[in-house]
Amino acid sequence: MSKDGTTLAVDAIGEGTPVVLVGGAFNDRSTVAALAAALAPGHTAVTYDRRGRSGSDDRSVGFHVRDEIDDIAAVIAHVGGRASVFGHSSGAVLALEAALHGVPVERVAVYEPALHADADLPHPSAGTLGDLKVLVAAGDRDGATQYFMSRILFVPEDVVATIRSGQGWAFLTAHALTLPYDVLLSRPWELVDRDRFGALDVPVLAMYGDRTSPALQAATCAVAESVPGAGLLAIPGEDHSVLQHPEAIGPALAEFFGG
Repeated sequence: MSKDGTTLAVDAIGEGTPVVLVGGAFNDRSTVAALAAALAPGHTAVTYDRRGRSGSDDRSVGFHVRDEIDDIAAVIAHVGGRASVFGHSSGAVLALEAALHGVPVERVAVYEPALHADADLPHPSAGTLGDLKVLVAAGDRDGATQYFMSRILFVPEDVVATIRSGQGWAFLTAHALTLPYDVLLSRPWELVDRDRFGALDVPVLAMYGDRTSPALQAATCAVAESVPGAGLLAIPGEDHSVLQHPEAIGPALAEFFGG
């Protein structure tokens, strides 16, 4: 249970040093389960549903990054009091924020943190958060999903239409009412504060796929360049969908997190 009374669904498999896995937008513990299985032989791999998703409720009033940081702290307390954390996309930003806010994190690995790091690349305006909140407040899951993909991720309209007609749309819309959390974490209308990440004093590994977008590559490099001593690793042949290929990052994570 988190600080505000929110109940979190948590799974753990394997034995060894605990590693908490955090997914990004539209993700829940099922989407990181395969990576957890890849890490389980040498670690206790911990997955959880971020608040408002699948098996977790949400007792907060409004959307606050601090609540999600408290959630990670509660999960780590549940598994013994200290853990390393892996985060993907906005979940990567959440992992970094948890470390910055003093959550007892041993090591942090991030894959393509959803941050704005290159002023020359397109990025959403600050007004998109308010527009998204209006759709969420109305309970418009379809509208919020389409808006997030089109206006925040800049997915082409024809691609969104194809996704919308597929079987995966229902999974996306099931998580749509939590999307303001992801946008608040990423704050894509602001350039990343490199000095702030420079204050991190835990080991950090930043990873990206060499087939990913320039924006996500720039964000990953910005984290690696900002955090003292951070590692940077390009994963051959991968893009933002790496969670579907846990074998691509599992060995590097296992080595980074140790035994």
